[in-house]
Amino acid sequence: MKGRVVVLGRYRGREAAALVVDGQLMDLLVDAGEAAAFAPGTILRGVLDRPMKGQGGAFVKLPGGETGFLRETKGLAPGRPVIVQVAGFAEPGKALPLTVRVLFKSRLCIVTPAAPGLNVSRRIREEDARARLAALAGAGMAGSDFGLILRSAADLAEDDEVTADLAATRALAEAVMADVAGGPELLVAAPSPHEEAWRDWADPAPDEVAEGEDAFARHGVEEMADALLSPLVALPGGGSMAIEPTRALVAVDVNTGADTSPAASLKANVAAARDLPRQLRLRGLGGQVTVDFAPVPKRDRAALDQQIRQAFRGEAAETSLAGWTPLGNFELQRKRDRLPLALILKGGVA
Repeated sequence: MKGRVVVLGRYRGREAAALVVDGQLMDLLVDAGEAAAFAPGTILRGVLDRPMKGQGGAFVKLPGGETGFLRETKGLAPGRPVIVQVAGFAEPGKALPLTVRVLFKSRLCIVTPAAPGLNVSRRIREEDARARLAALAGAGMAGSDFGLILRSAADLAEDDEVTADLAATRALAEAVMADVAGGPELLVAAPSPHEEAWRDWADPAPDEVAEGEDAFARHGVEEMADALLSPLVALPGGGSMAIEPTRALVAVDVNTGADTSPAASLKANVAAARDLPRQLRLRGLGGQVTVDFAPVPKRDRAALDQQIRQAFRGEAAETSLAGWTPLGNFELQRKRDRLPLALILKGGVA
């Protein structure tokens, strides 16, 4: 498959969406089903529970007896309702991470109740286009205290399409943020994989959109997704990378294969560094990540460090690159923005 292809279908019985660029799987969204009570992006009304001294936050009672944890509690009193958004996934037995900085996302815009101001995506650089969109933003948000971000896809849309999308998103945000009275309640469900794909993969516009029950099989996505269930990733030159999540961290081990020369080590390490962000994204892995690269002299670490930082530069998930440890490993912290693929599929076909 050449070009940018969005595949909307089913994977192992679950609704799923895949983004394939020039034949390589770049992103994968799979319905979590019962593996997650509330997926990231869900907007809820909760009730603030007891504060946790020493942790800088408080637990929040959520619908269905679920519990969340909120760090931003300034001005909030225990026992009072609060509108929150699920900010990530929680490991079994832990509270869901929540935020009061709720975002209402559509294909063309993001309404930000907690962050006033009108903004146009920095990816839109043509001044006339920015001026046109800024005018539409000003008219569409007139009289509102909410903020707005016009996404890059808005540059490809007609004015009336942008205006309608903005108006619908603003109306939803205003209705939800005003619904503050009452007990725990689900207010806005997280988007399905197909909805999220249409919303977030619109720019650049795909060269092809493939749909249907068997779309994954027809386009080879099923095979590519199945490969993610193995810890081993083949690297050019006969090397490999093993990615194995544990309860405490994600361990990554880079091997050169039969050739153990310094040149082979460098080649394997560079290939692993370039592919690591994609592998973590596709597998849904986050938290602390420790990489044991193939043997690399200290004098060559700076060059490899540059490759790592370049690879993670465009990642949507918040990532902190801690750097090299005294034992020669490389550590980073990646936000848990989705459930691990293996956990989603653990229960079999939904």
